[in-house]
Amino acid sequence: MNPKRIAVQTYARRLAKRNYKIASQAAEIQEKWRCALVRKARHTRFGRDHHFDAIRTYADFKARVPIRDYEALRPYISQILAGCPDVLWPGKPLYLSKTSGTTSGAKYIPISIESMPFHIRAAKHALLHYISGTQKTDFLAGKLIFLQGSPQLVKKSGIPTGRLSGIAAHHVPRYLQKNRLPSFQTNALADWETKLDAIVAETRHADMRLISGIPPWVQMYFEKLRAETGRPIGQIFPHFSLFVHGGVNYEPYRLKFEQLIGRSVDTLETYPASEGFIAYQDKRGEPGLLLIVDGGIFYEFVEAARFDGDSPPRRAIAEVELGKNYAVILNTNAGLWGYVLGDTVEFVSKHPHRVRVTGRLGQYTSAFGEHVIAAEVERSLAAAAARFGARVSAFTVAPQLSPTSGLPHHEWFVEFEREPDDLKAFSAEIDRRMQAQNAYYKDLIQGKMLRPLVLRRLQKNAFQRYMRSIGKLGGQNKVLHLADHREIADALEPFTLD
Repeated sequence: MNPKRIAVQTYARRLAKRNYKIASQAAEIQEKWRCALVRKARHTRFGRDHHFDAIRTYADFKARVPIRDYEALRPYISQILAGCPDVLWPGKPLYLSKTSGTTSGAKYIPISIESMPFHIRAAKHALLHYISGTQKTDFLAGKLIFLQGSPQLVKKSGIPTGRLSGIAAHHVPRYLQKNRLPSFQTNALADWETKLDAIVAETRHADMRLISGIPPWVQMYFEKLRAETGRPIGQIFPHFSLFVHGGVNYEPYRLKFEQLIGRSVDTLETYPASEGFIAYQDKRGEPGLLLIVDGGIFYEFVEAARFDGDSPPRRAIAEVELGKNYAVILNTNAGLWGYVLGDTVEFVSKHPHRVRVTGRLGQYTSAFGEHVIAAEVERSLAAAAARFGARVSAFTVAPQLSPTSGLPHHEWFVEFEREPDDLKAFSAEIDRRMQAQNAYYKDLIQGKMLRPLVLRRLQKNAFQRYMRSIGKLGGQNKVLHLADHREIADALEPFTLD
């Protein structure tokens, strides 16, 4: 047997064993991180403003550090952008990760010299856990592609600034660089469709074995390859064996990917964010993602249903409960404090702590008091598609409060790759599964306050045209699967087939 393969497998098993030992001590390790973060930042502007010198306990911390979103943190970020050091964290950030704000334009998330290695380490650990669990290493012998943002960075007050995926491109380990595609020049192309053409040209004859990216944009890459070659991806890349994904729920895309590939491949889910690498899939067949408790982040959790109330209770990891929907609050070694990440998660295990991403704080609808979350619509659609043999390219759901006739309802805008034979039965199956998951929704339907959902079919590439129209085609951009407003729904109206 190949000595290098044996060495990698042995290292992977040892690392996984170490990580599970750490996970078993999550509460103690998290408390150590809270103390270390406060101690390190006590002389920063934020630390002085919030009396970090007086913080001893978690109760002290909660009393002095309020939870806040980016807008509330903006005055401190503005000081960093003006060139001031020691604002949120000692010194200046190593990078600023630029993300798209929903209501306030671009956001600039600090990445420190201390936090950057944890981003890279987590990605490495995810792959090593996969190797530990499967003993598969062949994907390391061929080419790997990461569909990502441009690695070209600009400077703001001397701080390199760009998309997280572009920043991470500068830190790919040397042992992977020789196998990595696409080229720097291709990755730096700004226009997504031009970049996609160049990626296809560079990779179509390569020995691709690992492919990574956000599912909707990888789907575009696969569709382009298939259109140009007339062959399924699994034939173009016969050794392709691992798809690494994150950013959106993969389940609504799974059937479409299997059709494009022509066979099944292993998948590995990760949960990275500009603010920190949160979790990754540590075991195949186990629900949820392993929360990284020793990665420079002290986590807090607030029940999503109580988030908008006055002083909602904040829980450290020792206090979380299974099955509850929590908003994620971060305190990081890049200087984010009481920071509302915006994601919601549900703990599916506490030994070790594994989470399932359920959506975004803004990705819900409760226009009628139904408290529907993204995970519920994603599971319902995926189950109905599997039952009826349908393939869904993309979708979004919004409330319809003022229909031209009949009762209010949820309106589902769905772009099909393959439609079910019976759309009426397909819609009824989705609605049945929604009612089975959400008692509030069921009560509203049965009480004749709402009618069952209305499904609107969309033209092919409707979502791509919508994203292009708002300047967010490709890269790390995502379409909300669920919203409490009709901004996306109304924009898609011209693309409907019904």
